[in-house]
Amino acid sequence: MSVPRGSQVQKRLSSFMRKGLLEVPSPTEKDWPKDDEDDYVFVDLGQELDSLPQPYRMINKMVDLLFDKCWEVIQERHALKEVELSQTQPTTYLPLVESKLNKMPNCMAISQDYVFIGEAKGFSIYNLYSAKQIFIWEKLKVDVTSIWATDLGNEILIAPVDEMGIARLFYFYKDGLFLIKAVNEADDASKQTTCIKMEISQGGDFAAFLLQGKRAGDVWLDVYKLPKESWLKEVEHPQPAVNPKKKVRQPQANTLKPVSSENLEMDMNVCFRVDIKLSLPVHIMKIKPPKPVTGTTFKSPLEVFAKVEDYYGLGSGQNHFIKDSQWEQQAAIFHALYKKYLDGEWEEEPLSTATFHFLLPSSIIVMPAEVKSPSGVACVLGIHWTGSHNFFLYSLHRTLKDKVDPEAVWPCAAPIAVSQLSCTCAYLVLACEDGVLTLWDLAEGFPFGVVALPKGCSCQSVHFLKYFLVHEGQNMYPESPLKSHMKCVVLCTDSSLHLVTAEGTQGPAISVLAERPIKPLDGAICAVAPVHALPGMLLIFYRNGSVELMDVAKPQIICAFALPRTYHLAVTWKPLFVVSVQHPCFLLRGDHPDEIESDDSKDIQNSVFFFNLEAYPLLQNMSRNHTMPDTDITENTAFAQVLPLEKRCESFLQK
Repeated sequence: MSVPRGSQVQKRLSSFMRKGLLEVPSPTEKDWPKDDEDDYVFVDLGQELDSLPQPYRMINKMVDLLFDKCWEVIQERHALKEVELSQTQPTTYLPLVESKLNKMPNCMAISQDYVFIGEAKGFSIYNLYSAKQIFIWEKLKVDVTSIWATDLGNEILIAPVDEMGIARLFYFYKDGLFLIKAVNEADDASKQTTCIKMEISQGGDFAAFLLQGKRAGDVWLDVYKLPKESWLKEVEHPQPAVNPKKKVRQPQANTLKPVSSENLEMDMNVCFRVDIKLSLPVHIMKIKPPKPVTGTTFKSPLEVFAKVEDYYGLGSGQNHFIKDSQWEQQAAIFHALYKKYLDGEWEEEPLSTATFHFLLPSSIIVMPAEVKSPSGVACVLGIHWTGSHNFFLYSLHRTLKDKVDPEAVWPCAAPIAVSQLSCTCAYLVLACEDGVLTLWDLAEGFPFGVVALPKGCSCQSVHFLKYFLVHEGQNMYPESPLKSHMKCVVLCTDSSLHLVTAEGTQGPAISVLAERPIKPLDGAICAVAPVHALPGMLLIFYRNGSVELMDVAKPQIICAFALPRTYHLAVTWKPLFVVSVQHPCFLLRGDHPDEIESDDSKDIQNSVFFFNLEAYPLLQNMSRNHTMPDTDITENTAFAQVLPLEKRCESFLQK
């Protein structure tokens, strides 16, 4: 304990001391400074003499630190509140239609004018605009967790996947629903596989299913050719069974529930047809993950070159002349340099999965001369596996007996994290783990270039926008599609949002649409979705449950959407929604907060809300007038460069 330097009387004394350093006054009195109360500070002499003993001195420091941190939090919240008050709140619109469901919807898909909702024991079909239930298909003992719907023209191909990982294909034509096949269903439960992911090609000519076996790490991709022409003939002109004595295995539970006309007015009568058997998909290819690179078994470099036939598989790294001893030596050097980082606990490697896309014929994809693929039909499957640097290309013109080797390999400098194909299959983006994006123009046969995200950002998802022009302050689609012009939105893992544009050989450019939020829990973006029916419009879903519509050209928020007060998003960081490709609308699931906590599942009422963007005042003009004629583009000198060279020459000669 410290000894006081003054008496008790001195401790009680206080004095006023002048701020700053004392100076010698000027000899002239008029130059003397005038005394001001602010120039003096109150000093407690007793406080100077006191010195707290331990541990009270440490406690005093901790309390001061706590107060400082609290003050920083108060200042941060005050600054955020001032920013929120200074911002103009966008106009908020409520949904137009509410569809109340007796079961919780797990997934949704839109095709043409129909909505397909996966739920417990099956899925339901609804009319998009009237929100009326058309049909219920219930035959499962488990829930449907994901569902896909592909437009085939007059028909729709439906692919639900249940909790057991079994994928099924349905054919929806006019007023009939047909079960084609349960793709991976096995009679023996020990041999049952799980469907992790699936993809259907544009036009419905091919389908691919990523399956997982019972053994750890047993993953492969099954590719099927879909006989859609045969399906249409079989439905329109049904043929009698070849062997009527043979018993055909029917679905276990044919308990299909068409909606009763007493409770709900029906737009059409849909029935489940079991009397017509459709042709089964043809299994054409089974692709397994690439084997890990190990020591060579070749004795000379000539054997390596002889292994690579033509250009097939070149760049995959499988055929090399590196020996086991060289790999071991390299591994020993690596472990010696980074021993302090490698001694810790290792995280379990994630399951190897794949991302795959069906690519259309183009000049960038080299195919054998004898293979001729019709226009608009997929001819190549592009795939990359988890942690792989390579993007493999496999030809779809093969049979199951053919050897499965990639026709081409596109190596990248870092492992590919995300890949995305545009809806027209003309553009491809490969996003690597180091934040570098490679943009490809598949239709014209050249890469746009490479663009890097800001430092510290890594890609979470890529979303293509239909290319648009800004004419007199309004976003408009060109009447004729433009070649070698693309726009895409990149959502990063830190919730920042970026716009990437590329035009011909000018090289890609990147701009920021939304910065990383200061307060991630509230302002973080969890999902985005382009509205293709409205040029340049992007739906943004936040973790706090709010939904906004952004104009990426400005960029600014146009309006916001909200559920009724009695509803909210049950899982705000993973909202269940679906956006129509053909129509300017989207569906969003809402839940009652009180009913979510209810133990009785029968009392829970879930709703799907329908937002029609054409009905809202701010978006009416945008949805009606969003196409720009080619004549306006040619006459406008600012847009003349976006037209192809042929059209520019034609316009010049006409003038």
